[in-house]
Order: sequence, then C-alpha cells, then structure tokens
Amino acid sequence: MKSKIYALLTVLMLAFTFSTPITAFAHDKHAKKVELSEEDAAREINAMKRRVAEIKAMDKSALTKAERKELRKELREMNKRARALGSGGVYLSVGAIIIIILVLILIL
Repeated sequence: MKSKIYALLTVLMLAFTFSTPITAFAHDKHAKKVELSEEDAAREINAMKRRVAEIKAMDKSALTKAERKELRKELREMNKRARALGSGGVYLSVGAIIIIILVLILIL
C-alpha cells in the first residue's frame, strides 16, 4: 500500500515537472526566429539608440494622450527587440544553482 502511494506521488510530481517546459516549447514555436549577423544586429541597435535619443529630445508636452501612448508602446517594443538581439548570456535559476551546489558538495 505504501509503495503504491509513493509511486503515485512520484508520477504526479513528474507530471507537474515536465508539463512546464513542454508548454514553454509550444509557445516559443509560434514566435518568429530571425537570425542576424553581428554587424546587422549592431546596426539595428544603433538605429534604435538614435530613435531613443530623438524621443528623449522631443517636447512631449505638446503631444496628445494617444501619441504619448504610441511612443511608450514603440519604446517597449524597441526594448524587447534590443534584449533579444543582445542576449547571449547564460541564465541560471535558483533551483539550478542549488542543485549545482549540492552536486559539488557530494563530489568534494
């Protein structure tokens, strides 16, 4: 009886563990993936920097509410695009760091 409960709990834990990465993979499948060379990425980032400088130099008090909303939306989109172009780092979650530390403790 006890072994059946442990088996069911293990299956339940595995079901919840593996459902999240599968869902994330299905969501990313629909996103466009555009491969740019480093020169093209640098050129696009420079163009975004120039546009941000133009927006900062604008007199925003003369703009209507809809125009300010469009500017905010444009800045958010540029921010997302710049992060996508500039990302090349490795990100570790807290759980991964704990597992790495535990493995190192076991090895040493």
